[in-house]
Amino acid sequence: MGEMDNNFDRLETVLRLEGEPDRVPFYDLFADPEVIEAITGQLLPTQPAPQSAGNIKVLTLSPDQMKIATEIERHPKIIESLEYSFRVQANFYSKLGYDYVVLHLPSPFPRWNVILADDTAPLTRHKRTWQNENRGTIENREDFERYRWPGLDEIEGACILLLSIMKRVLPQGMKIIPLTPGGILENVMWLMGAVNFFKALYMDRLLIEDMFRKIGPVISFYCDICSEDESVGAISMGDDMGYKTGPMISPDLLRKYVFPWHKQCVENAHKHNKPFILHSCGKLNLIMNDLIEYVKIDAKHSYEDVSYPITEYKRLYGDRIAVLGGVDMDKLARASIEDFGRYVRGIISACAPGGGYALGCGNTVANYVQLENYLLMLNIGRKYGKYPIRKL
Repeated sequence: MGEMDNNFDRLETVLRLEGEPDRVPFYDLFADPEVIEAITGQLLPTQPAPQSAGNIKVLTLSPDQMKIATEIERHPKIIESLEYSFRVQANFYSKLGYDYVVLHLPSPFPRWNVILADDTAPLTRHKRTWQNENRGTIENREDFERYRWPGLDEIEGACILLLSIMKRVLPQGMKIIPLTPGGILENVMWLMGAVNFFKALYMDRLLIEDMFRKIGPVISFYCDICSEDESVGAISMGDDMGYKTGPMISPDLLRKYVFPWHKQCVENAHKHNKPFILHSCGKLNLIMNDLIEYVKIDAKHSYEDVSYPITEYKRLYGDRIAVLGGVDMDKLARASIEDFGRYVRGIISACAPGGGYALGCGNTVANYVQLENYLLMLNIGRKYGKYPIRKL
């Protein structure tokens, strides 16, 4: 694959809409651990999974480990495991030509309303975890009052610890992009379950309001504390808000409960001069102006050809925000090499001229994509993504 010229300035030029860099950079929200292992040939460390008899790959601190982050020196094996994991992850991103390493921030919101099922992906894991949308860890006021809400001190301790370890292994020229543990809407819906959440919107609005009051300050604090570090290049947050047809809840409800906290997250990044990347699935045309003009995101990630293709979003919004990724997951998983290559070249031709675009998957580098297609996407980016872009 050759020596990579990792340089965060390349991606930053895109995120800030400052014209064309030397080549189209790569951006993905994250890669599944099975993909990281397959590409690097290195096994990530494991730890017991809370909901099953199997083990899960160590990508960051567990919720239990978060509670002892400030006294982690007493637990050298945890430090050793994290440093090795971060080294493998950094190796993955650097050798493929990314200009940053993802830092998975740990969730401070444990929940039990999950379902386990066999994983049928080619790069299979022990079990795949699904959200149980019919049940919630917090279904009513009593659950809300009993729940152990996290303190900001333990979050600060965890973030400082993780950043310090990642900086030890960070390759030259690269920066860290911390990924918040879910978003504002997501964490409320995950804790409540979709059925309970939608019911409460009409039957217990006070509970909904209190949930957002608890979640919002925590996620925005992650953005603040991580943005302070000079090794951090940008902040990313995943907060899925839509279906293929439009937003999951009315734009007015998003404006009332979600966007003010999104805005706080962005402001916390911007006050430290860090760009803010929003990953959000769904056809969001109805709220894009809110996200751009009110929330003031710098970049949008997550696209799907069948409903909200990146080429359309580049045409509609590419003069105001960067658009990232967009290579359709279905094509990554099922397209032939020949068809896929033509398709990726078409995206570069449509989105790269003028800058403001980074090549990558429409969602994440999931363990069900064809590795041949994924690697071909990156190779095409290196070959055809050099500026000035040739007509393909």
